[in-house]
Amino acid sequence: MAGPPRSNFDAERMLAHYRLMTRIRAFEETAEAALKAGEVKGAIHLSIGQEATAAGVCANLRRSDLIASNHRGHGHTIAKGASPEAMMAELFGRATGTCQGKGGSMHIADFEIGMLGANGVVGAGILIAVGAAQGVRLRGEDRVVACFFGDGAINRGPFLEGLNWAKIYALPVLFVCEDNGFAATTRTAALSAGGGPDVRAQSLGIPATIVDGNDVAAVDDAARELVQRIRAGSGPQFLLARTYRLKGHTAADAAAYRSAEEVAARQQDEPLGRCAEALKLAGIEARTLDEIAETARLEMAAAAAAARAAPWPSRELAWSDVQDVGAPLAGAR
Repeated sequence: MAGPPRSNFDAERMLAHYRLMTRIRAFEETAEAALKAGEVKGAIHLSIGQEATAAGVCANLRRSDLIASNHRGHGHTIAKGASPEAMMAELFGRATGTCQGKGGSMHIADFEIGMLGANGVVGAGILIAVGAAQGVRLRGEDRVVACFFGDGAINRGPFLEGLNWAKIYALPVLFVCEDNGFAATTRTAALSAGGGPDVRAQSLGIPATIVDGNDVAAVDDAARELVQRIRAGSGPQFLLARTYRLKGHTAADAAAYRSAEEVAARQQDEPLGRCAEALKLAGIEARTLDEIAETARLEMAAAAAAARAAPWPSRELAWSDVQDVGAPLAGAR
């Protein structure tokens, strides 16, 4: 629950966080409704309840920095600066989508803003991020790569391989573990030995910071310090953000493996509510916050309307961005 604002409380920055988190929430609620209406193609994984991690981390990244996401990546993509209209079109499978309708929710990407892609394979984004960071190092660029993954990913091979490689070569990677307590439909603690994600990172010599992932100001503060360390040449850093997803593993998952009482209790601690309460204590009127939320809902409703009106991809697009052997096909991007 929100307490009194800190002595150094930055109301304008918190308002920016609140605007961003309401946009992420509105996007996902709109996408969920479109899925139920049969308009969204393929599965979607909602990050409702986890918005503070995306907002707090990406607030400390430059446009030239890179991120790699997981299958729950809408929030990360919006926070990095992608167009919600293009993202919605991607979910609808339309030609105006960020990947021309080919990627859908689990493989959404936007290289123009440094979003290297969501990923349907658990933990796979870790190796993509480390590979990108290796490229950054070889090219001598001043860029940071932030890699988002869930606690379920720590039991997969890419976690050890990626963190080990990043440490050995002192790569500019911020590993962000969004610990929501579940690996799909199983409580992660039931299948994870040892002290947890932070202890595993520390065993490889990577400094780990633990933060309340539902407190956007805390995430912001921690990410700022870690990104500064990375830019100063301190090598990879690890941020463990403890949070909770309020929806099921997918939008179609009723999440019967947890009680309604558990979810209701965690609902009282979710990021938007906590941020709103902190802003009210700082003197921001409830009406202002309501207007921000309504603006976000209207923005995403317009994005969905634009997606419905957008054209389907042409048959010729099926062969663009695809290479078999030899030179790329003419006209391929």
